[in-house]
Amino acid sequence: MDISYILNELGEDRSKYFNAIAPPIIQSSNFAFDTVANMRKALTNEFDATLYSRGQNPTLDILRKKLAALDGAEDALVFASGVAAISIPVLAVLNQGDHVVCVENPYSWTIKMFNNLLPKFGITTTFVDGKDVANFEAAISPETKLIYLESPNTFSYELQDLKAVADLAKSKGIITMIDNSYCSPLYQQPAKLGIDLVAQSATKYIGGHSDVVAGVVTGSKEIINRIFENEFMNIGAALSPHSAWLLIRGLRTLPLRLQRSFESTQKVTYWLQQHPAVDKVIWPFNTDFPQAELAKKQMQGCGGLFSFTLKNSSLEKIENFCNKLQHILMAVSWGGHESLIIPGIAGIPSEDYRADNHRHQLIRMYVGLEEADYLINDLEQALCPLTP
Repeated sequence: MDISYILNELGEDRSKYFNAIAPPIIQSSNFAFDTVANMRKALTNEFDATLYSRGQNPTLDILRKKLAALDGAEDALVFASGVAAISIPVLAVLNQGDHVVCVENPYSWTIKMFNNLLPKFGITTTFVDGKDVANFEAAISPETKLIYLESPNTFSYELQDLKAVADLAKSKGIITMIDNSYCSPLYQQPAKLGIDLVAQSATKYIGGHSDVVAGVVTGSKEIINRIFENEFMNIGAALSPHSAWLLIRGLRTLPLRLQRSFESTQKVTYWLQQHPAVDKVIWPFNTDFPQAELAKKQMQGCGGLFSFTLKNSSLEKIENFCNKLQHILMAVSWGGHESLIIPGIAGIPSEDYRADNHRHQLIRMYVGLEEADYLINDLEQALCPLTP
């Protein structure tokens, strides 16, 4: 299916809303029926019916169709946050006594879900170095029901061989799920490599303007329906019609924004690699990235998120550099129009800083839609006092 058709036409029957170019926001909590028979039909199959906006809504339906098609999946569900798009499907596919194999160093709230939430339901997790598929195989037990991936992850950018892991899981009847937020559907299609469930924070590239919080998961109609009928409807992390409309709007320009961010990231990372105050730049499409070959094999492009370290790094140096930036904003998240930075030390008390902890040395940057030279000039003035 052509991407231009997906982004601009799929799911949009303009004849139903006065031939308006932009779809309507159906800001209604519930929907009426003309007969008891029609209402009964909706009540017995909310997955395919417009009854109550906790379940389905016409504006959300447009968004779901587009997101499923972008991933090459049969169906999609949208949620009120990216975390909900991860935790609700995970809860839906697991039962008491089940076991999960998860990659090391996923998103922080994903770690908390596996370490703190799931044990309340008698579910255990083994974390493995996902760079070698043999580590997944070694961790699998008879109770393993889910392999959870994040490729690349969003601070040190380790990759997993998605096809190899999917093939392993299918041979043992295990469900696979990935957080694909880093790449978006345009730069990586895990479903085409055999992954069962593909989640992402739609807050990031899909929304693209830092004005909406949302999540999405795509998969087969059978598994999406399974998630919808139980955990989705009971937990109730419903996305609002207005938020769905913002995401539809964001999709219109997704290819342009991703391309701009990708091209600017190439320039910024190259410049940082040459700077005398910078020790290392970590970005999957850099030629010196340890898994560069795998990145080029399974990714069609690279997100604008990367990390770097300073030479002779210290807590004081990292803080002084970040505090001196004038235009690159210090904030969490990414994928919007604005460039952002966050040091690894921001998530720990200063007294816990360790010079030998690689994670503590990392500075993560997201390259937004500004001119690359504008960002480089800001980095230059902040790095200048640190230059040997």
